[in-house]
Amino acid sequence: MFTYEHKVQYYETDQMGIVHHSNYIRWFESARIEFLNALGISYAAMEEHGIISPVLHVECDYKDMVRFGDTVVITADIVKYNGVKLDLTYTVTDKSTGKLRTTGLSKHCFLHKDGKPMSLKRELPELDQLLMIDMEQV
Repeated sequence: MFTYEHKVQYYETDQMGIVHHSNYIRWFESARIEFLNALGISYAAMEEHGIISPVLHVECDYKDMVRFGDTVVITADIVKYNGVKLDLTYTVTDKSTGKLRTTGLSKHCFLHKDGKPMSLKRELPELDQLLMIDMEQV
């Protein structure tokens, strides 16, 4: 499990001062990137190895509004990993109250830059092991 804090900026809100729905997906991405960095897997390093990791599916369930000036804590967890695909869940809570604001899920795969599927287990076992170790802690 990994936590990432975000203070809501004015530009992320709509005319009512409520966070626009599209920003939650951006927060999920930021949390995912920071989570992978914390595991020792940077997107830059993956790209240097010719790996891309597109989003296959994303969902977001809005439970309560987040407003300008709020600070939220986004928790990211790996829930499924098999060497080729990676699924993460996200929980967004209000930092000051702990109240649940949003939950989400994203599904990814690993591809060569030419778009062909890649098995990290076979081609980059050191990255595979980092993800497997985190999965075992779930």
